[in-house]
Amino acid sequence: MTLTPTRASDVRVRRLTTTLYGYSFLEEFVLLYPVYALLFSDTGLSVWQISSLFALWSITGVLLEVPSGAWADTVSRRLLLWLGPLLTAAGLALWVLLPSYGAFALGFVLWGAGGALGSGALEALVYDELERLDAAGDYARIMGRARAAGLVAVMAAMGLAGPVLTWGGHAAVGAASVLVCLLTAATALRFPEHRTPADGHGSWTGTLRAGLAEARADRSVRGALLLVAAVSAVWGALDEYTPLLVRDTGVADGTVPYLLLVIWAGATAGSLLAGEGERLGRRGLAALLAGAGLALVLGAADGTPWGLLLVALAFGGFQAATVLADARLQRRIEDSGRATLTSVAGLGTELATVGTFGVYALIASGHAHSTAFAVLAVPYLATAALLFAKARA
Repeated sequence: MTLTPTRASDVRVRRLTTTLYGYSFLEEFVLLYPVYALLFSDTGLSVWQISSLFALWSITGVLLEVPSGAWADTVSRRLLLWLGPLLTAAGLALWVLLPSYGAFALGFVLWGAGGALGSGALEALVYDELERLDAAGDYARIMGRARAAGLVAVMAAMGLAGPVLTWGGHAAVGAASVLVCLLTAATALRFPEHRTPADGHGSWTGTLRAGLAEARADRSVRGALLLVAAVSAVWGALDEYTPLLVRDTGVADGTVPYLLLVIWAGATAGSLLAGEGERLGRRGLAALLAGAGLALVLGAADGTPWGLLLVALAFGGFQAATVLADARLQRRIEDSGRATLTSVAGLGTELATVGTFGVYALIASGHAHSTAFAVLAVPYLATAALLFAKARA
């Protein structure tokens, strides 16, 4: 039987999305992630040593974010999506086989490099393939589902890490994590890619210069880059402090993970509904950010477990807005520099996230965690006000 062009296109879109959802799930389904701090502590590392490892991880990502994006526009993006999980697997294997400060440091460098290789390359590959199949309008919906798959994987890893750790210790958790990374790399080979390196600018430095020139020349591209960082950074940093916010509501420590699942469920719902937000436009996106910001203020200030429902609603709004901001950026940039500029947006997000960590520390050192959450909702209200003003203009 011969497939009609429409049905053939649907089959190709289905293959792309199935691979994407599997890749996104496996990439986050790493059992070591929820418990690696315990491994560091059990090895005898001090708090300062552990903090220095986190700093090394962040610095690696910041330094490699944009160059790796330019490389993704120069070579095969699928190749980088395959190589990234292999580097992560090597780093995690080092942690378990040779637990020491040096091995942990090298592992974080490999993990940071692996994450940087995939950042920008994944979004660029998916958007270009959808555009080739006349389905670019579905990008936000598809990426929203992919992010939701990743969030479900995080929650599943949280639930399984404890029992596996109790059964087989760090060795069992590490072996499972390395296996999942290898499966992620194998899944990457299933991605279709019709773009060739010849479409680029000859070298990664030339691609980088061309991408940055596009950002300088096009005001709408600059605005989209800034919007991605403004939407993604603050709530991405606040996520690290949600256990402290939950504990401050007065619940027992054993209840904290269950309430965290409520917040993650809100973020997952936001991902799944992101595709519907494509119809919102600039005013709608502003209203979404304003509503999520107000929900965060009210939920954090409530100080009870019931207030966490509003926090979950806020995180759902922020997650949906993050997907929509990414889709907005992809529509505005040229194919040849797509991964480069997506990585530039990722770099801006990383730097803004680090700044948010500093602001949070300043506020929370003298006030309750709920106060810090409420204050850091202000940037979202300010971003919403700017979008409203631009929509009126």
